[in-house]
Amino acid sequence: MASSETLTSQEYIQHHLTNLTLGWHPEHGLGFAHNSAEAAEMGFWAINVDTMFFSILLGSLFLWFFKGVAERVSAGVPGTAQNFVEWIVDFVEENVRGSFSHKNDMVAPLALTIFSWVFLMNLMDLVPVDLIPHLFAQLFAVFGADPHHVYLKVVPTTDPNATFGMALTVFLLVLYYSIKMKGIGGFLGELTLQPFGKWGLPANLILEGISLISKPISLALRLFGNMYAGEMIFILIALLYGGGMVLAGTAGVLQFVWAVFHILIITLQAFIFMVLTIVYLDMAHQEHH
Repeated sequence: MASSETLTSQEYIQHHLTNLTLGWHPEHGLGFAHNSAEAAEMGFWAINVDTMFFSILLGSLFLWFFKGVAERVSAGVPGTAQNFVEWIVDFVEENVRGSFSHKNDMVAPLALTIFSWVFLMNLMDLVPVDLIPHLFAQLFAVFGADPHHVYLKVVPTTDPNATFGMALTVFLLVLYYSIKMKGIGGFLGELTLQPFGKWGLPANLILEGISLISKPISLALRLFGNMYAGEMIFILIALLYGGGMVLAGTAGVLQFVWAVFHILIITLQAFIFMVLTIVYLDMAHQEHH
């Protein structure tokens, strides 16, 4: 699918918002979904192949780059790559020192991984919306597939499965360290005795329970919502390219302006996800009396 010319605007938008989903369909068996409805019918065990592929690819790229720089680190005049990595590491460590008041050697590497990984996934939003999906569709067309039924979303953070997966992992770490630092009794005590004391049940449990559960939900939805909205705007701008010279020129200007502004958004969202993770882990280490 090179452009929106062969599709209606609604079909074009729907095509770009549909993941490459592999799963078991009740009628067709194991295979890829041909539309979003089929993807929904595949149920819980379906997997968004594009989300997994680009997430793993970008995570591997991050590890390869940082590992390579660490192996070539020099005490002399650092090169450009070493300067860049040291700047990111110092930036993350500064935020950890400012937001985490306890000792845990896992927090800084986790924060570095989250910031770099989420930033790289967000960065895929700046790739032209038709470029990679079109090349992928043409590749499948060689094997007889209908390009209009070949889906690919290249921005993992526009998939709530990815953002909730990361947020739930952070949530599990929060629960783990809450219990490790305070014990089962201390953790349950916080849920049942805060903020109104022993006479505050069941209000304490309701308020603290909502506060606890809201952490992963807000963490996931904030990242997903911002990236999904940004991708939608890029898709809408791309539709203008099929409307003649004037609209195509307008689309080019809008695309450039939105891309420049979007650089701030993708960086800010990675930063917010990292900082909130640090803050939540700091709260998990705190013991209330």
